[in-house]
Amino acid sequence: MNTYAELTWQGLWKNNPGLVQLLGLCPLLAVTSTLTNALGMSLATIIVMVGSNATVSLIRRFIPKEIRIPIFVMIIAGYVTCVQLLFNAYAFGVYQSLGIFLPLIVTNCIIIGRAEAYASKNALLPSIYDGFIMAIGFSAVLVLLGAVRELLGQGTLFDGAELLLGQWATSLRIEIFSIDQSFLFIMLPPGAFVALGFILAIKNSLNNKVEAMIVPPVEEKKIERARVSKV
Repeated sequence: MNTYAELTWQGLWKNNPGLVQLLGLCPLLAVTSTLTNALGMSLATIIVMVGSNATVSLIRRFIPKEIRIPIFVMIIAGYVTCVQLLFNAYAFGVYQSLGIFLPLIVTNCIIIGRAEAYASKNALLPSIYDGFIMAIGFSAVLVLLGAVRELLGQGTLFDGAELLLGQWATSLRIEIFSIDQSFLFIMLPPGAFVALGFILAIKNSLNNKVEAMIVPPVEEKKIERARVSKV
């Protein structure tokens, strides 16, 4: 399997940051109350992860090993600051909704981990692709969790999309069913834990079924007992 195919398989399924490594749980559970928030955090994560991986890969030979982690954090913090300014200027509603969790991307273990484990050891293009595909895998979990929580919590999808995309996106709001009051539990972080647990259970079930189809069951060999004859 070539490098890019392996990176794709690892990032989207086998080693998905949100479903397998269980990294970045703070934004994963806190900001996915709506699909719009999940999309906003996904966009920010993709930009920061691709940019930081590219930068670390370019300067990897000039970074002293003893201080590499602080340098990685400084690079990530620079990209996060740029993303914050962009959201503040062009998507202020989402910027307010994400709150403290947007600057907390600096300490996201996924981004620091990929910079350390991959970008600091590989060339530019594979590092960019690794950052992109890992961010896409994490974003897929964010979006799925945000869609499930918004749908179960208030019966809508893309509520508040205009906060991220502008006034034209008001028409994207879909009301699946009408409820008098939001289902508060699913809209809060404890509900996110429950929803994530169901998603993890479904993924593990699919993995087990695929493994059962690929790997044939091992037949137990019967061990014949030795007979001892009496003299």
